[in-house]
Parts: sequence; structure tokens; C-alpha cells
Amino acid sequence: MIVLFREFAGWLARPRLMAPTGLRAPGAWRTLGAMLALHLAVLLGVLLPLLGFWQHAMGLPSPEAFESVSKAMLVPFVVLLAPMAEELAFRGWLTGRVRALWLVGCGFVTAGFLAMVSFHVAEVPASFAVLGMGLVAPAGWWWLRRRGVMPGFAAAFPALVWLSIAVFGLSHLSNYPRITLALLPMVLPQLWAGMTLSYTRMRIGIAGSMLIHAAANGISVSLALLGV
Repeated sequence: MIVLFREFAGWLARPRLMAPTGLRAPGAWRTLGAMLALHLAVLLGVLLPLLGFWQHAMGLPSPEAFESVSKAMLVPFVVLLAPMAEELAFRGWLTGRVRALWLVGCGFVTAGFLAMVSFHVAEVPASFAVLGMGLVAPAGWWWLRRRGVMPGFAAAFPALVWLSIAVFGLSHLSNYPRITLALLPMVLPQLWAGMTLSYTRMRIGIAGSMLIHAAANGISVSLALLGV
């Protein structure tokens, strides 16, 4: 386990492309368990207690991300849907394969069209464009299935990893009713998650990072519901 944690620390210092082993590889589940234990130890033993003190001292609001979600859907959304969607969006493309990057690009384009619909800008063409992307994205993914890693991706990989970690963390500021500088420390759990999940994604695969993400979310929401 100590060797794994040293490898994790070394990878964070110098992120590099890795060939994920998959969950069927010998020792994969042991590695997954060790990364989950490390993730939870830092999250529950260090970050959440410190941030609870910071939130109380600064009079900061609580996150409102799930207030619009019914209690019946809260656990499925937080434990299943959110981890799957966030892992695909923030870490699914870290292998640098062309078809994965294609899907990310299609996702950004689709989000742009959805924003046009939300803000009532050319709603009808934008709506048809969203439907079109539902066909274009999988078609391109299939056509590009034999392409390897995007040229130049390995050289840019360290910067891209840390950019994805930063964006993942800072995107959670939207969970709060208002954004202030005092709220920045409140996304430290998400930044830490970005580190552990990025490494797990590259070491084991996207399924591994999804499982850790789901487990951490499940424990967090359980503590919240119990009022701990």
C-alpha cells in the first residue's frame, strides 16, 4: 500500500499517460480499495472537519445543489448518475484517444446549443441541432474507433490533468447560492477528489474512478442525511 501511495504522489508531481489495467487485472481491486481508503481518510479525517470549522467561522452558506432534487431521487442521483456523468465529462478523455476527445468536443457543442434554447436564442434551430448532435456524436465515435492517441496529447497531458482537476473543483462553487472568495476553500474536497480520481482513472480505468466517486458520494450524502 505504501508503494502505491508513493506512486500516486509521484504521478501527481509528474502526471503521465498510463495504460489502465482494468478491474479484471490481478490486484486491481486491492488497488481500488487502497485508493478509496486514502480518499476517504483525507476527506473525512482532514478536509471536512477543517472546512466545517471554516464555514462556521466565516458564516458561509450551505451548498444548495440538491435542494431541487426529491428525497426519493437524491441517492440515485448523487450515488449513480452524478458520478457516471462527471467521470465521463472530466476524466473519460484522459487516455487521449481521438474518439474520446471527439465526444468531449460534441458535449461542449451540445451544451452550447442547450444554452441557446435556455436563453431563447434561435430556439428552434438550436433544438434541432441538439437532436442532430445525438446522431453525430455516436457516429463519429464509431468512425474514430480505430484511431489511437491524439498527436501531441502526451506532451500536454500534465497541464490537461491539472486543468481538469481545477475545473472539476471550481465548478462545484455553483452549488452555493452566492460565490465569494471565502468560499474557495470549500471546494478542497472536490480538488482532492479530482487528484485521486484522475490517478485511479489512469491506473485502473474509468470504471474504477466511477466506483470510488460513487462510494465517496454515498458516504457523504448519508452523513448529511443523518445530520452528522
